[in-house]
Amino acid sequence: MMAAEKASIDGRAERRTCSYENLSSRFLTQSRTFSQQYSQIYSVRLMELKPMLEATVRRKWGNRVKILPLMAVKIGQECVIMGTVFKKMVLKPSILKEISDEQSLLPPPYREKFADETDSLVLEDASQRISLTGAIDPQTAVTGAVLAARGVELPNGQFEVDDYTYCDIPPQPTVTLDEDMTAPPDKYVMMVSGMSVGEDTADQLALQLFLDLVTGQLGSDEDSQLYSRVVRVIVAGDSICNSRKGANESKLLTRKTDAGSTVFMPEVDQCLAQLASSVPTDVMPGRHDPCNYTMPQQPMHRCMFPKASSFATFQCVSNPYDCRIGGARFLGSSGQGVDNIFSYSTYDDRLSILEQTLRYGHILPTAPDTLGCYPFYKSDPFIIKECPTVFFAGSQSKFDYTDIIGSDGQRVLVVLVPRFAETSSAVLINLRTLDCQEIHFSTRLRLADDAKASGASGNTGDDDDEAMEYNSDNGGDDDATACGNADAVAASQLPGGGGGVGEQLGDVKDLDMDSPVDSQKVLVSSPNKEGMDLG
Repeated sequence: MMAAEKASIDGRAERRTCSYENLSSRFLTQSRTFSQQYSQIYSVRLMELKPMLEATVRRKWGNRVKILPLMAVKIGQECVIMGTVFKKMVLKPSILKEISDEQSLLPPPYREKFADETDSLVLEDASQRISLTGAIDPQTAVTGAVLAARGVELPNGQFEVDDYTYCDIPPQPTVTLDEDMTAPPDKYVMMVSGMSVGEDTADQLALQLFLDLVTGQLGSDEDSQLYSRVVRVIVAGDSICNSRKGANESKLLTRKTDAGSTVFMPEVDQCLAQLASSVPTDVMPGRHDPCNYTMPQQPMHRCMFPKASSFATFQCVSNPYDCRIGGARFLGSSGQGVDNIFSYSTYDDRLSILEQTLRYGHILPTAPDTLGCYPFYKSDPFIIKECPTVFFAGSQSKFDYTDIIGSDGQRVLVVLVPRFAETSSAVLINLRTLDCQEIHFSTRLRLADDAKASGASGNTGDDDDEAMEYNSDNGGDDDATACGNADAVAASQLPGGGGGVGEQLGDVKDLDMDSPVDSQKVLVSSPNKEGMDLG
């Protein structure tokens, strides 16, 4: 367990703290050898998930159904079979694309989706495999998921499925929050992803606004007192921009040429240092960060963040990341698993994909088939053996969440963390009630008439009416304010107006790391949605 000391905030408030435990040791690879076969990880996965899957079968279909290995199935006999799904896909990318690049041949056309109506499913266990047909849709299934199918074998050797099930939501230990968290005042965790520092299209002022609000350089005394209760910030991947040019030039670099991915590391370090100076900060690697490609991605080295590493509150963690904050368990990734399933299935709703991976009992079911991962052979670290309190995926196109209640009373908050560079928004989670809210950091100019019209209609222009927005209008009139839903939207303006946040916005500047840190004032949002009380 680890708990940071309470930090004084210029006499106005104190940074609240809570218990913390890093549970990600299973994702750390001590030695990396690639001599073993990838087939072993599927065998281990099936062996470890079978007890959970059998319990789900008994709960769903009763104790009278026969569970048989594939080699014991007889034609016409109704039974239940269990195994690992393999999806035959005609559009699945192959090594031929890489060969075409090298030989200057015409590459295949770009596809966002690789699912096709001719795709078919095969179920295999340790003994053999069998084709699946009937009441199961190959378009929504993915390779690597462990499945139980109920039905009969046909004379042509196929297994006709009447019904099927996955492991479902794993069992959840009793959630025991810290003693001071069982009643208000509440404590919060802030999640941000896809900051993409250095991206040409990213709104750098919105990022600075986010940093200043979280660290307390902006906000009224009331805001500071109320929202000094952000106990941790999780940066869920893709902190640096996706430089396609830098990636293409990597093969041609000379000793006097810098890779594009390293140019913006000092800026990333500066941003993370500003966060870590005020609040405990966990940084996960993502798809575009300087880290290993295969999953699990190892923690980025602290030497890449010389300023941020000087704070004891800063740590680099793995992807996926598993931890316990104030008694609530957080488990998630930087979004590669969700993106991969989106490409190899007909799922269009990424929140449904994330929820489905929880029911698979596996964080990254498509690894290692279509998602690179280390060839584990003793155990599969991606198996979800205990149900988390919060299950998240970073670097997504938009914010979304849902509350799930399992068959055994499990309570899970499933969250998509949006890319900050595209949405200028972060996610705030209440540790006691599991309220979840998106916070927008807007730097767009709004006219007074538009703002008044928006306030009169009670519509902020966003689909999620619970989002709080911090707006830095580039003007000084009292009328030039951003407004919206009075219950959910916070408005602010530049100096010369009356907004508490806007009164300090004109003094936005980089944190001087050589001077004493005075950025401990905090401003976050107040969820107004009734949530689940874990106390």
